[in-house]
Formats: sequence, structure tokens, C-alpha cells
Amino acid sequence: MTDLEKYGYIETETPPDGLCPGRVTAVHRERYELMTPHGSRYGRLKTGAYYGDGVETYPTVGDFIWFREGAGSDGQIVRTLPRKSQFIRRDPYAGSQALAANIDYVFIMTSLNRDFSVNRVERYLVLTRQSGATPVIVLTKADLMGDHDAQVVSMKKIAGETDVVPVSVVSGVGFDKLSAYLLPGVTVVFLGMSGVGKSSMLNALMGEEVMAVNEIREDDSRGRHTTTRRQLFVLPSGAMVIDTPGMRSLGMWDAGKGVSETFADVEALLGACRFSDCRHQTEPGCAILEAIDQGKLSADRWANYTALQREALYSVDRTAALHEKWAKNKAIAKWSKQMKKNGEIRK
Repeated sequence: MTDLEKYGYIETETPPDGLCPGRVTAVHRERYELMTPHGSRYGRLKTGAYYGDGVETYPTVGDFIWFREGAGSDGQIVRTLPRKSQFIRRDPYAGSQALAANIDYVFIMTSLNRDFSVNRVERYLVLTRQSGATPVIVLTKADLMGDHDAQVVSMKKIAGETDVVPVSVVSGVGFDKLSAYLLPGVTVVFLGMSGVGKSSMLNALMGEEVMAVNEIREDDSRGRHTTTRRQLFVLPSGAMVIDTPGMRSLGMWDAGKGVSETFADVEALLGACRFSDCRHQTEPGCAILEAIDQGKLSADRWANYTALQREALYSVDRTAALHEKWAKNKAIAKWSKQMKKNGEIRK
């Protein structure tokens, strides 16, 4: 028997007779790899629960589910249990897609070579806080930079209470600090651009090569993404790592909460202007402009805040409009098909 508590499972509701809990460890299109109390299993979604008029949420890697064993074949996933956190990729036509669920920590990874970007990490901080998980900023390839104090300082300025950890898979620097997060039953997601060392990091933590590593390009320090499917790995420490290729294309899906938490210092200034309708451009008594002039707020941070706010608002408005159009067209197609079936519309 497998102890699902080692996979982060906490029972809040007893499954009905004939069902058992499980956790999704990999997604192979319409087939799901699971860990259950009886070991590793494969399952497919129960049609009545998920398709047509089904009400269940499609599971993703990291989800806890209820499962019915199959007789010599794939079993059935009949329910997706509530999530404590999730990473969402926006889909204007189908609403949204969850890429990873029930995450405790997100390692936001950026390398200390030419890929280093404070603005990109700010964006990832927004997405992480919106997901409900706790961020940790991991600066990779520390062995390539003899002195990286300036990069660490610049990252800490936007990190707030988030830890900033320089690491190297070559020298092992920083792995002792990461081990404080990689505890039994904890689930971690790696988030970062291709070439920052996510596969190398996973291989180092696993103690073996479980992911292929592509060499980065010399001209721009970038690499190709090597992950081809969503999968959960169990580390020797008992922690779990979810790797998924879809994390590259995350958008500002309803990210208002994440923006507010990441830029709390900026939003604290918004209500301090002399005029309530201040546009923060040339108005006298503008708290934002004053903070920039006094060096209390950088112009880059203000610009990044306004850009992410615009993107978040645009995402919600545009996605809602496209989703409504998609739903309307789908309803028309369904009506037309029914009319043809009834002979009321000639082909």
C-alpha cells in the first residue's frame, strides 16, 4: 500500500464505497497517470462527470482525485477535489486551463548571465501570488559570475519578504538553502524562461538525469525548452517537483490580486495624491511623481506596474468578450444541428 500523505494528500472527505483517492502525476493527452493507495495506476475521465453536461473540473498534474479501479484496464477518474492553489493559462475560447495544482512553493528561476531580468521576475511574482503558492527567487548559474552581489541587491529591492537564493548546480552553492523548502510532502513548481537551468536543477535534486539538458546559445544565453509533458517527480528528500511546458505561456489571467501583492508599495502611494483623479503624469501633489523624484520609487518599477495592470485588465475584458462570442457560436451550431436532425432545416 502507498501512503498518499507522502504525496501531500490530506483527507477532508471520505470517498464513497468503491472509490479511492489519488494524485495526478502525469498527463498523456486524455490518459492520466496516478498515484493511489494501491500504487501507480492509469485512468481516464468518467464521461458523465466531465463531458457534455458534466460539472467536474478537468484534472491536471498535482490534482487530487477520486478514482475507480479498472478490471485489467484503465480505471475511471470520477471527481476532481478542491485545489488549494493552481497555475492558470488563459484561453480566450475555452475560458482557462490549469497547468499545475496544489503547489506549495514556486521557484522563480532566472540565470545570472545575460538572461537576468528584474522585470521578468516581477511578472513571475505576480503570477505566483495569484496562484496561491509562495514564491522563492532562485538565481541560477552562480558559478558563471564571480561577483553577483549587484544582481542579488537589485532582485531584493522588488522581492519584499520573498527569499532570493543564488545557486549553482556545478558547485552546489545555495542548495542548502533550497533544502529548507524541499521537505517531505511539499510540492514545488519551477517557473522561468528556457535556458535558465530548470532541467539541470531537477537532475541535481533528483541525483540522476531524469530530464534532457540542452546547451544554451552563445549569442543570447538562451536555450530550447526540453519538457514535453506535464509530470510530477518525487525527490529523494520526499518533496515533489512539477515540470510542465505550458508554464512558458502563462498570461495575466485575472491577476489583480497578484499585482496588488507584488506592488503593495506602489499601491500604497496611489491614494496619497492631492487630487483623487490624479493621472500621475504632470499633476501637482502627485505622490507617485514625488516618490520617483526622491528616489523612493524607481521609474522602471512604476512603468512595470502600470504595464502589468493594463495587461491584466485587457486579459479579463478580451477573454470575457471572446468567451461570450465562442459560447454564442457554439449554441448556434448546436441549435442548427438539432434543427437538421429534426428535418426543420434542409441540408
